[in-house]
Amino acid sequence: MPWTDETARAALRRLFDTAIRAADPRAILAGHLPEPPQGGRIVVVGAGKSAAIMAAAVEEAWPDRDLSGLVITRYGHAVPTQRIEVVEASHPVPDAAGEAAAARVLAAVQGLTENDLVLALISGGGSALMALPAPGLTLADKQAVNRALLASGATIQEMNCLRRHLSAIKGGRLAAAAHPARVVTLAISDVPGDDPTVIASGPTVPDPSSFAEARALVAHYGIDLPPAVAAHLEAAAEETPKPGDPRLARAEYRMIATPQLALEAAAAEARTLGLTPLLLGDALEGEAAILGTALAGIARSVRAHGQPVAGPAVLLSGGETTVTIRPGQKPGRGGRNTECLLGLALAAATAPELTEGIWALMGDTDGIDGSEANAGALLAPDSLARARRLGLDPRAMLAGHDSQSLFDRLGDCIVTGPTLTNVNDFRAILIA
Repeated sequence: MPWTDETARAALRRLFDTAIRAADPRAILAGHLPEPPQGGRIVVVGAGKSAAIMAAAVEEAWPDRDLSGLVITRYGHAVPTQRIEVVEASHPVPDAAGEAAAARVLAAVQGLTENDLVLALISGGGSALMALPAPGLTLADKQAVNRALLASGATIQEMNCLRRHLSAIKGGRLAAAAHPARVVTLAISDVPGDDPTVIASGPTVPDPSSFAEARALVAHYGIDLPPAVAAHLEAAAEETPKPGDPRLARAEYRMIATPQLALEAAAAEARTLGLTPLLLGDALEGEAAILGTALAGIARSVRAHGQPVAGPAVLLSGGETTVTIRPGQKPGRGGRNTECLLGLALAAATAPELTEGIWALMGDTDGIDGSEANAGALLAPDSLARARRLGLDPRAMLAGHDSQSLFDRLGDCIVTGPTLTNVNDFRAILIA
């Protein structure tokens, strides 16, 4: 196919939509359900951006079962359910609705017997949505820590290590509370490496990390903690349940969707479009703009030398980057995907003769890049030139973390609305 601006844009959007469909809970969840208990109760709990649609999928798969429980999802992500209650709360900074709902989730799994089944529906965003402070801490403490973490440049693994040690429900505490019932977790991964302890801060799995590691992370990033939080970490009074804890002996974990599976679906679709896909990995991390620079170098190598793959090709990757806000800096509008995309654009533009013939799309599969209403954005060979004709300074906007404003002015933001799934970021770079 001849690669024009129109066909390249359409192809990239098709790949993004394919990746999202591959993680649709309504299409995939039923095949992962356990056998229902004979005579025992089924209690469904959970948290995350996909929690409500996962609950609806459970109801559809088990139309005649007596189900109870509740799940917590982000505002605007609820779907109708009949037997499982859905509560909406705030993300990425927790609020009182999430705190109250988390207390109800913990209460719902207590007092069960070994004949009962707890079905835990866990997906990305669950850490903020299911915010139940450890004894002695307040919601305001958790909110302050969350805001500091989001601006620190810490990875999601590091953030959730700290969150597990400030919680009454994360880090295996939910499964421990459900003992002696059987606990089966159905999870959608939004984290590099698909580590169950990191997805929603691992409420149903043992936690190998320690208070000492959490304190070391605070020191490394220079995070200013509320006094009660600092005292809690120093006291280290009650560790999270560790591997081998007998209360988690009947806890089982099933991954139903992952970033890698979404990338593989997009790769298969790329082949039907006449593109050679190259999967760079599902766990690319680091500062967003720096990753954009690295990806630009690979794209230029494909364009100039046909290496590491000959064009027409598409470079596919996933993972979760970070955006570090300097102390005192007031950032503009943007998320990690638009920041990575603008970093790619500026790096590629240092060799204009190679930029022609390169398009890219980067977006979050949940439909929300950071806290903005767009999933991400699309880059074309002429994006920087069009931005400058509008009087915009792309380099200054990248430095000011205002990348979303640039793509918004160009009309190149990708808006999907909430997709009700979340397998982390999706990046596709098409080289004609």
